[in-house]
Amino acid sequence: MRVVLRLESPSEWIKIFDPRDGTLAVDASPAPALGEAVRIDLTVGANGPRVILRGQIIGHRGAGVSLVGLGADEREKINYLNGFVRGGMLDLRERRRIPVSLAVTYGGLKGPVQSRTRDINDQGVFVTSAEPLPEGAEVHLIIAIPGRAEPLSVLGRVSHTVVPEDEDVAGMGIVFRLAESEVAAVAATIDALERAFLAGTLPEDTLT
Repeated sequence: MRVVLRLESPSEWIKIFDPRDGTLAVDASPAPALGEAVRIDLTVGANGPRVILRGQIIGHRGAGVSLVGLGADEREKINYLNGFVRGGMLDLRERRRIPVSLAVTYGGLKGPVQSRTRDINDQGVFVTSAEPLPEGAEVHLIIAIPGRAEPLSVLGRVSHTVVPEDEDVAGMGIVFRLAESEVAAVAATIDALERAFLAGTLPEDTLT
């Protein structure tokens, strides 16, 4: 099931999202069956982000309103939306994690591995992986940036790992290890990526 949800202003997000249980109230008529999978194409305001949220119907509230339980994969998207609603683009980059899925290649234990990011900022990235590298491992990343001819090539260190048993997105958080000469260029790349995200001009496959 697919629901197109366009919010006129960021304040509407507060009305439909319940942070206590991570549910989203959406208009869906006729009422879908409990357990049915849902894709929500969400746009916030005229100049706000567009994100794709996935979950399943867990209940109904009143006429035509269904409750969608969002999965663990949506956590960073929710965090970003909450930050946007509080004040637009976040100036504190350590708190700003853009929830985009970008193609990434990194050096694995058995050679190059191709994967996707879950989110990124100018200090690091989360890379999805069923077999993450051990914490503390040094890694070279090549990240495809939409609209940029050359990929972003950076070194990093694995700061934490998540395995499937953790009931979260399996993968690894990686902190960039940037030379002083690289900091401004990486920040500018992430700023441009966020502007494209907010403008809704990123390719569809980056929003999965």
